Order: sequence, then C-alpha cells, then structure tokens
Amino acid sequence: FLSSVSTTWHSNDDDVYRAPPIDRSILPTAPRAAREPNIDRSRLPKSPPYTAFLGNLPYDVTEESIKDFFRGLNISAVRLPREPTNPERLKGFGYAEFEDIDSLFQALSLNEESLGNRRIRVDVADQAQDKGERPLAWG
Repeated sequence: FLSSVSTTWHSNDDDVYRAPPIDRSILPTAPRAAREPNIDRSRLPKSPPYTAFLGNLPYDVTEESIKDFFRGLNISAVRLPREPTNPERLKGFGYAEFEDIDSLFQALSLNEESLGNRRIRVDVADQAQDKGERPLAWG
C-alpha cells in the first residue's frame, strides 16, 4: 500500500514539474506587467489630446526615432522643443501625442526603456486644459 502512495506522490511531482513551461509563456509580458500597476489610470486624460511627456532624451533624437520607439502604437504627433539660443540643440525632452487612450497607456509602460544610449522617462504630460476636472494626484 505504501508503494502505491509514493507512486501517487510521484505523479503529483510530475504534474508540478510539468507546470513551469506553461508559466514561461506568460513571462515575456511579465516585466511590462510588473511596471503597469504604478501607472494610475485615473491620471490619464479623459479626452484628447493623449500626450506623453518624454524625458532624458538623447540630444540626437529625431521625430522618426521617437515614432520608431513607439512603433505599433497610434502616434499622431511628436514635439521636440529646441534651445532658443541654439535651435540645433534639443532640450532633452519632448512630447508624443497618441490617437487613443490605450496607445498612451501602453506608451507609459515603456518608461525607463532605452532609446539610443539613454533610459528615457515616459509620463503623462500635464494637461493644461484640465481646469480642475479631477484633483491632481501630484505636485
């Protein structure tokens, strides 16, 4: 009787052992999913424009490289402010505007990803037209 019990345990071990490959299929999204909880959906704008603030940009960044960074998302505009005293030089930050809220949300999950040689910051841009619709959660 004891040996049949140990066989039962053995087959359970096999089941446990077989489980990890199933988990592995979930892994590719895990790092991004692990970052998502710190994106508070209530901070997202309720209506267009859906704009992300981009910080720590490399100084040689172009609109094309930004669009490439967010490829797959519905990006409608990129704004890269330049130094007034030196129009050739970018200020190191910019804005990307998205056509829909989901694209903005997914863009935020790319926070800290590398663009060029820098880990760039992606955050919700301050909405100037937010006239007190919702309490600001920061500042």
